[in-house]
Amino acid sequence: MQPTLLIIDDSTVLRQQVMEILKGTGSFGSFLEASNGIEGFKMLLDHDVDVVLCDLEMPGMDGLKFLDMRNARAEVRDIPVILLTGREGQDQKVSGLERGASDYVTKPFDSGELIARVKVQLKIKQLQDDLREQNQRLEELSNTDPLTQLANRRFLMKTLEKEFKRSLRNHEPLSMVMADIDHFKRINDTCGHQQGDVVLKAVSEAILDELREYDLAARFGGEEFALILPGAELPQATAAAERIRKRVANLKFEGCLKQLTVTISLGVATGPRKDIKVVDDMMRLSDDALYAAKREGRNRVVIADSP
Repeated sequence: MQPTLLIIDDSTVLRQQVMEILKGTGSFGSFLEASNGIEGFKMLLDHDVDVVLCDLEMPGMDGLKFLDMRNARAEVRDIPVILLTGREGQDQKVSGLERGASDYVTKPFDSGELIARVKVQLKIKQLQDDLREQNQRLEELSNTDPLTQLANRRFLMKTLEKEFKRSLRNHEPLSMVMADIDHFKRINDTCGHQQGDVVLKAVSEAILDELREYDLAARFGGEEFALILPGAELPQATAAAERIRKRVANLKFEGCLKQLTVTISLGVATGPRKDIKVVDDMMRLSDDALYAAKREGRNRVVIADSP
């Protein structure tokens, strides 16, 4: 999508003049107009704006007050604002720059100067957006297991700590499920590690399909998974684990994997309870329940022993 320019000025003639000048550059796909700061600020919040041209002196809310309003909202704070001023004095210009304006243009302005200054701010905005997107992508990669696309262990621990504190603070239930693919070594030994990866991906998708949007599924290590279910009572968590168990047992594979049955064992623990004082207690209890499921024959859900 091409960038959007917001022009805030109480003069209809000046707004039209600015649009005519900048339309010829082909730099913008759309233009928004506002006759005062209040109207302009509402437009800034309601639209995806890339650059703002704002008159410094307007009735009601002037350019400086507009900057203060923009600075108070994190979602629009980084949008560049070029002030338009008819004054030659430096005081108001300096004040505008100190309050977050990116640049200013003196009226009556030169068309070439206006185009150049707007293009500079547009380029800076695009570079900032690209950098922000790259940083977000890097953060996602740092939190994600590359094979299964589930959360990794580091992000799991960070989320579990946060949800555990919230559970204690709000006196709300929190459930954790530990899960492990049964006889996974046999799968790798029989069909190879590449086919083992196919199973890991399929199981991961099955787990995600049975969880709520705000639950977290993570690859804990190897063929082991950990699930965090905020607000889930023990019956809800157990039901979710049972759905996952059945979903995995019904998975169908091709080739070498066709002859193998893939199942999963799961252990469930839910707090608050008197023997869950820290995060490690919840992990230990759900892990103990998982290994009880293994001992009892695999392909089953076991609930952590009562305190």
